[in-house]
Amino acid sequence: MANEKLLSAIKSPDDVKKLSYAELGELCAEIRNTLIETVSKNGGHLSSNLGVVELSVALHKVFNSPNDKIIWDVGHQVYTHKIITGRYEKFNTLRTEGGISGFSSPEESEHDIFYSGHSSTSVSSAFGIAMSNLLNGKKDYTVAVIGDGALTGGLAYEALNNAGRSKARLIVILNDNKMSISENVGGVARYLAVIRSKPEYFRLKAKTESVLNRIPLIGKQLSKQIFNIKTRIKNRLYKSTFFEDMGFRYMGPIDGHNLEQLSEALDSAKLVNGPVLLHVNTIKGKGYDFAEKSPSEFHGISHFNIDNGETNIGSENFSSVFGSSLCGIAKKDKRVCAVTAAMALGTGLKEFSENFKDRFFDVGIAEEHAVTFASGLSKGGMKPVVALYSTFLQRTYDQLIHDCSLQNANLVIAVDRAGFVGEDGVTHQGLFDIPLLMAVPNIKIYSPFTFERLNFDLENSVKENGLFAVRYPRGNDTVLPNGYEIRKKDYDLFNENGGALIVTYGRVSAEAMFAVEKLKTENTIVSLLVLNCIKPIPNDAFNIAMTYRKIVFYEESEKSGSVGTAFAEALAEKGFNGKFEHIAVNNEFVPHAPVPSLMAKFQLDRESIYNKFSERKNG
Repeated sequence: MANEKLLSAIKSPDDVKKLSYAELGELCAEIRNTLIETVSKNGGHLSSNLGVVELSVALHKVFNSPNDKIIWDVGHQVYTHKIITGRYEKFNTLRTEGGISGFSSPEESEHDIFYSGHSSTSVSSAFGIAMSNLLNGKKDYTVAVIGDGALTGGLAYEALNNAGRSKARLIVILNDNKMSISENVGGVARYLAVIRSKPEYFRLKAKTESVLNRIPLIGKQLSKQIFNIKTRIKNRLYKSTFFEDMGFRYMGPIDGHNLEQLSEALDSAKLVNGPVLLHVNTIKGKGYDFAEKSPSEFHGISHFNIDNGETNIGSENFSSVFGSSLCGIAKKDKRVCAVTAAMALGTGLKEFSENFKDRFFDVGIAEEHAVTFASGLSKGGMKPVVALYSTFLQRTYDQLIHDCSLQNANLVIAVDRAGFVGEDGVTHQGLFDIPLLMAVPNIKIYSPFTFERLNFDLENSVKENGLFAVRYPRGNDTVLPNGYEIRKKDYDLFNENGGALIVTYGRVSAEAMFAVEKLKTENTIVSLLVLNCIKPIPNDAFNIAMTYRKIVFYEESEKSGSVGTAFAEALAEKGFNGKFEHIAVNNEFVPHAPVPSLMAKFQLDRESIYNKFSERKNG
């Protein structure tokens, strides 16, 4: 990073505005080198960020952030934006504990307007800001940058439909890095797209309309006829005017890697009196061959070798084991379908998508639709398994209650990345699926933390009728101490008749096992109750707990509405009057950090559990 001469002089967007287009081109090359170098060491989202380097630079050349608000959708594509808004010197700390986030973060900078780790939200939030400016008489602009993938989310269309009828200074930039939303016809259309993106076009158009409107008697009618003729010609050249039908002035598509053309188009958008949609074509992974050839593999990636593009990803993890297990089940049961929301690779469903094409459904970034669609599949006699990250499951609360539970749907929700996820941080921690799912009637929830138990719980859930959730952590298989085995029961009890009882489930179970083994070396016997099924909690688990005078419940979840809360309430109803302590994440958002560090911070690691019960530590 020391060789980035232009980049090292960029302390704020004002410095970008001083550079010539030739210098800006050099700046973009330096930024790309920095992105590749940093992500290769720290991991992160590479392809999407390489694709928006010129767009990010052009935005800060034309607009005046933070007075003009720039909102990114999804916020994982903000690396260049971070670099040129005063965070270049900290960029090497990207995604490291105490360093800068891999997503937009208002805590870091006034240039980051919203946390945006989930997609399809930008137009709604940007329109809200734009309308606030309009109501308060402010002349500032609001820009929403939305990727074509995020445009598969229904919320984006709700916002476009609403915003198009306004007079707000709203500019929506469609970052199209896969295909043109509107297929245009021939070279004339491409030429006119560039012409219609130039400021001179809009100035001439406004002047012409002004002159025509001043002609007595026929002026306004003549202006209207010319507009109608122009619209008919344009509609012959462009197959779709979808956005203009919604009320947006459509501009483009233009080359998203041509700085001069981008800047002219953005200047033009500022001249329009009302909402604008600027369609920009970019190449995902631009400037790094391996990412250009395999943009999906370099979308979210761990450490990799810059020279050959090879990653350090292990062969098996919970997601891949889930995918393989589901394939085995689907071979035996032709009712089994897999549904996901634009996360086939992340959820381990690539093999399923190749082997069972007619039973695989990727619905785009539309989690709500995925769940209700799966409920429909179940009503038709299929057995759908919906694979979602825990953090994205949050979007489906109404669907789980109304369209699944109430309808007695026969399906499985596979909850990937449950618990701490590490470097992806505050927007992606899987800490809310437990409070969400615990409130859903008629659902059975498993929380496996070994590959073997995941296979068993998944197969069992598919085999039985009803609504199931199988939640599992991110990462590799869990190592257990010698002599410990998770059996095919809804609970397991270890070290019976100890002086106190630990109750837990999921990944914390292994930490507790190692802790109680270490306590044994001090002749301190602590019993351990592991819940494999966390809803409904097995009645026998309560009967066991009632025989102890001290119980500590550990869980990797938000405390409010959690399993521990339900466990404590049930004990109280049964007349338990011993000491009960509940250790969990207590009503807070958790920033990015390695998972072991987060486990220790929230006293969920083996050392913290050991210290809690050790007479040597507490005596």
